[in-house]
Amino acid sequence: MKWTTMLSGAVVATAVAFAGAAGAADYPNKPIELVVPYSAGGGTDLVSRAFADAAKAHLPQPIGVVNKTGGAGAVGLSAIMAARPNGYKIGMGTVEITMLPHMGLASFTVDDFTPIARLNAEPSAVTVKADAPWQTIEEFMDYAEANPNAVRIGNSGTGAIWHLAAVALEEASGVTFNHIPYDGANPAVTALLGGHIEAVTVSPAEVVSQVQAGKLKILAVMNEDRSQTFPDVPTLKEKGYDVTVTTWRGIVVPKNTPDDIVDELRAAAKATADEQSFRDTLTKLNLTWAYADAPDFAKVMQKDDAFFADMMAKLGMSN
Repeated sequence: MKWTTMLSGAVVATAVAFAGAAGAADYPNKPIELVVPYSAGGGTDLVSRAFADAAKAHLPQPIGVVNKTGGAGAVGLSAIMAARPNGYKIGMGTVEITMLPHMGLASFTVDDFTPIARLNAEPSAVTVKADAPWQTIEEFMDYAEANPNAVRIGNSGTGAIWHLAAVALEEASGVTFNHIPYDGANPAVTALLGGHIEAVTVSPAEVVSQVQAGKLKILAVMNEDRSQTFPDVPTLKEKGYDVTVTTWRGIVVPKNTPDDIVDELRAAAKATADEQSFRDTLTKLNLTWAYADAPDFAKVMQKDDAFFADMMAKLGMSN
């Protein structure tokens, strides 16, 4: 009986291994789901849809984009982390992977994800309505200082990068804002357009069409250098505020995804990122192409994880 049991176990283990190898060998043989942890219309969604469209030329199966919003990205990122590691549910990872765990807002850690490729990176920017009474970032900050908690700043969710951008500005300036969370950048921008809030700290790419239409204006960007799209807009550093906050977006899969599937996705992601149509779409959307293959992407994720762990502790936001 003992030998029979051991033999049966060995047969089952061999069968499972063979099935896994066979599944990886013909991967992908059905459509792939790309989970986006933010709402449609925001920067993360736009990058995801541009990638899915351009990837048609480099994968035998289509990629379908699915938005899973909530919890400053925690809902969608958790769904990616918990997916079967077979390559059929992948995700558009964002910098919140390295932030939310240190705030007690997510059960995952950066080590629960395997990086495939970074595709994009963007800074935060302080944006207000075009008819707002502030013409410069100095006027905006003076008003905020004179009226604590009066300036409502919308973000893409409590604990998300654009929330942290406004918190970092508070820390650097000593002012206090009233932080209003939304399920993504696009709803926050809509609220700003409707006059429900005074400002947003989303990326320039997420407000570019409204700025060009004369509905919104950017007062400053939180980057080392000025925006190529808006070269007349100063950086916060130029104005004496030592604040630099950026986000990144890239393809990730659950840990324990087989190496051959990871390699297949890496190759497809590189070919897609190099696709001229993908780069042209990002340019048209005023989004920054910032491709990095898995090893370099992993270094970015680990570096940011350590940075935000320290920052959250300093700001008293850690769990």
